[in-house]
Amino acid sequence: MEKSESDKALEIASLMEDGKAKDVVVLDVSELNSWTDYFVIATISSSAHWQGLFRQLKDYAKGNDLELHKTIQKSSQGDDWNLIDFGNIVVHLMSQDARDFYELERLWHAGKKLR
Repeated sequence: MEKSESDKALEIASLMEDGKAKDVVVLDVSELNSWTDYFVIATISSSAHWQGLFRQLKDYAKGNDLELHKTIQKSSQGDDWNLIDFGNIVVHLMSQDARDFYELERLWHAGKKLR
């Protein structure tokens, strides 16, 4: 049986927690925009932490029929805000400062919190 996109988003959240990311949240934003269905938001501690989690995400994607569309880094060191776009699932790995500043959960408060 094929996994649903929400199952994949929740599995990515678990993977991020296993990788020591903090305050992991999954939002269903499918009814709020036309370009993605789920946000996975997590707090990271450093550039090295981001790199390790990104490797885990790429491995997960290969085994779960997710195509990596692009990644965007909001800072040159890669430790502020990293966006990983898998199409229907967008992962935001953010420093605590960036998370406090951008407040994505508040900005997308109309989304359904799955986790």
